[in-house]
Amino acid sequence: MAVLSRTFNDIDLSDPVKAADYVKRKALEMGADAVGIGNIERWAGAPLQMDPKQIMPECKSIIGMVFRVERGSLRGIEEGTYFSNYSSMGYGGITYLYMPMTVINLSKTIEDQGYEAIPMGHQSDWRGIDSDGYTPKNYSRPVRPGQATPDIMIQLRIAAYLSGLGEIGFSKMFLSPQFGPRNRLGIVLTDLELAPDPIYDGPQLCNRCMACVKNCPGQCFDAKNTVKVNLAGHEVEWADVDTAKCDVTFRGAQITDQPQEKPYLQEKTNSKPGEWSPFFKKPRNLYNTGQAVCGARGCTRACMISLESRGVLQNTFKQKFRRRPTWTVDWSTEPEYAPGTLFRGQKGHSSDVD
Repeated sequence: MAVLSRTFNDIDLSDPVKAADYVKRKALEMGADAVGIGNIERWAGAPLQMDPKQIMPECKSIIGMVFRVERGSLRGIEEGTYFSNYSSMGYGGITYLYMPMTVINLSKTIEDQGYEAIPMGHQSDWRGIDSDGYTPKNYSRPVRPGQATPDIMIQLRIAAYLSGLGEIGFSKMFLSPQFGPRNRLGIVLTDLELAPDPIYDGPQLCNRCMACVKNCPGQCFDAKNTVKVNLAGHEVEWADVDTAKCDVTFRGAQITDQPQEKPYLQEKTNSKPGEWSPFFKKPRNLYNTGQAVCGARGCTRACMISLESRGVLQNTFKQKFRRRPTWTVDWSTEPEYAPGTLFRGQKGHSSDVD
C-alpha cells in the first residue's frame, strides 16, 4: 500500500481564459451557487484599509462567490414561530461552516497548481476598521510606515460587484440576479491571472421601489440620505445606513428614553423588545454572529418580495413568499398563549404526574 495524496502542478493554468473557466467550474462543484472573477485593476483607488493589494501585493484576480440563503430559512420568522433557523442555517451556518469549506477547498485547488490563494469569507472579527469606515484608536498599528493597520477589511459586496455577480441595492445589500438579497458572499484572492467577467449589466434588479425603507422596523435608513462611490468607472449609490441603529434593530431591540427594569439587551439598560421581536430578552448568538431576530424584514424580505413580484429573479417558486398578513407584537398587552401551552410547574403537566 502507498500513501495517497493530492496531485500537484498537473494542470496548465497559463491561459487566463481557460484558467478562469476551470476555477469557476470547480467553485460550483464545491458548493458556490454563482461565481465571477474581477481583476485587481478594478480596485484602483480603493481606500488603504480596504485594498486587496495590502494583503497580497502580487494579487492579480479576485474570485467572488454567491452562497444562497434558502428562502425557506426565512419562513419561520415570516410566520413568527421559528426564528433560530435563519440565524443558524441562513446566516451563521453559511458564514462560518459552509462557505469557509468552499473557499478553502477552492484555494487549495489553486495552490495545487503553484499559485498562491487566500480564502476569505465573513469579515474578520480582528478588523482594523469599523462599520462606518473609521480606524479605532489604540487597537492596532502598522508594522511598516505607510502600510494599512491590521486587519484589512475587504468589503465583500464591493468584491462581488467587481466580480460581475450583481448589483448593490439601495439598502446596501448585495443583489444577485439569481436570488436577489438572499446571499452570503465569499472571495478568494490569488496571484493567478484569470480572465475577468464584465461588470453586471443584466436586467435591472434594484429599481428604487423603497420597499426596504418602508419595511425596515428600526427605520435605519431613508430615501434621501445616500452614499455615492465610483467602482471601476461605475457610479454606485446606496442608502447611508445608520449602523448603530441597525445593530440594535437587527437583534430585536428598541431603544427608549428611560432605563428598563429588565433590559432586552444586557449591555443597553434602556433597551426593550421591539414589536418585531417575540422574545423578552435577546436569545443567545448562533454560530458566533447569528442573532438576526428582525429577520431582515426590510432589507431582505421586503426586497425579495418586490423582486419576485417583478419577475426579475432566476430562482423562482411555485408559491408567493408572503401568504398571510405581517405580524407585530404588542408589548403593551399580556400575551395570549395558545390552548395546550404548558409551563413548568403548571398543574396537569406531565412532570407533575407521580
